[in-house]
Amino acid sequence: MFPNDLSPIFATTLERIRDFVLLGGPAMWAIAALSVATLAVILWKLWRLILLGAWSGGRHSERALELWSKGKRAEAVAELSNRHSGRARLVRAAMVAARDPALPLEAAQEETVRVARKLLAQARAGLRGIELAAVIGPLLGLFGTVTGMISAFQALQEAGSRADPATLAGGIWEALLTTAAGMAVAIPAQVALAWFDSVVERMRHDMEDAATRVFVARSASRDLQKNGAQAQPRIVGAECC
Repeated sequence: MFPNDLSPIFATTLERIRDFVLLGGPAMWAIAALSVATLAVILWKLWRLILLGAWSGGRHSERALELWSKGKRAEAVAELSNRHSGRARLVRAAMVAARDPALPLEAAQEETVRVARKLLAQARAGLRGIELAAVIGPLLGLFGTVTGMISAFQALQEAGSRADPATLAGGIWEALLTTAAGMAVAIPAQVALAWFDSVVERMRHDMEDAATRVFVARSASRDLQKNGAQAQPRIVGAECC
């Protein structure tokens, strides 16, 4: 009963959308295809950021960093062994590099930077497509408006002295539909782009902070070991007469 009640509404809505697209001409079809592609990229990007743990909170990473700062190196790495968020993968890579005795400090930091760049490239994937949609949408709308105005004035010229102003007005508002449609695609795309940019920037800041904590704790630990090795015990011996 419920689907039968909604089917006329859906049919009417689809018919209005079809008429709206037909009024705009070829440019409106291009804008409609762009809107579908933009929505698909936004949903895909949202899913990818969820997989990268953009909103996971980093609880396991924070726990691993606490263990690392206490000198429990193996436990800290094991804490992140089954974690797949971007922050956890970066922290684990930094810890593995810092623990490797064959790697000097500079080499370990370079390896961590390499992993961070790879993860951030994954986080930024798809943003160019959204940015392109935000730029192309209004341009397609403007193109449709210009071509529509040309058609309207051609019809006015052909009508000559019998031209009806209502016909010209109708042609103009139909042409302006493409501009409105293009802006309707560009505005959400720009909002999504700004939001995703802020999410990626926060991820970058969190990764940088976590990697710094790993190497600061490593340097402090090695300084303590070095100072302990340099300290010589003072032995007081008794002299025999």
